[in-house]
Amino acid sequence: MKQAKRIILSRTDSIGDVVLTLPMAGAIKKFDPNINVLFLGSNYTKEVVSLSGHVDGFLNWDEIKQMPKNEQINYFKGLKVDAIVHVFPNPEIAKIAANAKIPVRIGSTGRLYHYLYCNKLVPLSRKHSALHEAQLNFKLLQPITGIDRTPSLEEIARFYGFKVKNKLDNQHQKLLDSTKFNLILHPKSKGSAREWPLDRFAELIRILPQEHFKIFVTGTEQERGLMNDFLEENRERLTDLTGAFSLVEFIRFIDESDGLIAASTGPLHLAAALGKLAIGIYPPIKPMHPGRWAPLGKNAHFVVLDKNCSDCWKSGNCHCMEEVNPEKVKNLLLKHD
Repeated sequence: MKQAKRIILSRTDSIGDVVLTLPMAGAIKKFDPNINVLFLGSNYTKEVVSLSGHVDGFLNWDEIKQMPKNEQINYFKGLKVDAIVHVFPNPEIAKIAANAKIPVRIGSTGRLYHYLYCNKLVPLSRKHSALHEAQLNFKLLQPITGIDRTPSLEEIARFYGFKVKNKLDNQHQKLLDSTKFNLILHPKSKGSAREWPLDRFAELIRILPQEHFKIFVTGTEQERGLMNDFLEENRERLTDLTGAFSLVEFIRFIDESDGLIAASTGPLHLAAALGKLAIGIYPPIKPMHPGRWAPLGKNAHFVVLDKNCSDCWKSGNCHCMEEVNPEKVKNLLLKHD
């Protein structure tokens, strides 16, 4: 195919998924630094995309989808792009891209509508693959780059190009202790992941040496309501920052902190991409396991029971998460403190 010079990466879902997609932009730039990379995402993830030095422009799907259909098509025509990569399948976007006659439209074979709207199909089954989510994303670049080798997770992590451009405000900067390891605990996931129980987080707080760690708990205002007892019982050993941040402020706070512990959530992947000590706690259940969703970064780690389990894959009450020992998490922290 003709060498593409302007490409859209389309991923309109959540923060963690977007973080694991952004290394594709770095890989495209390495293949050809002159390619212009646009990212089509939701308004919610705009600030995350702005972290990547490899993305040249953001397209706001929440605004575009409010346009009349003919305006949507004209908008995409006006972008004069050579290719669009449907990383997150969306039939509406796929149809618009086809009607706008974007020359190269890449999608996976796993969606029937891609056979109608895409002209480059990549054999891809996320559900049954043994590859990491980020590696699966890279397969969609093959029609553009011609490279069909699956990169290692270490290689992918080098393609983030993340940089926080603005400093943390003074109010929150003063909370950090330069003499200690500033550790963020992010216990909740808005129901998107299996969560380590709050009593396990409480046990971790109790066994961490106070002279070495300053502990913060983050989450949304709504999640605070789910953690009231936990926050009250441990108030002497933690700083409650639930509901305290916008996404922009939270990103800056993560960047100024030293580490973060969470389930498989957006904040975990952000911390990993920013080079922080990021410890994810996962169930050994496919496709939720770390083989598919582990955080990627030079200081990223995960904890999971060494077993194959499907006992509770339909239930939110996961005994495999409950059985993750806080001592194991503590040892990982002390190793990197």
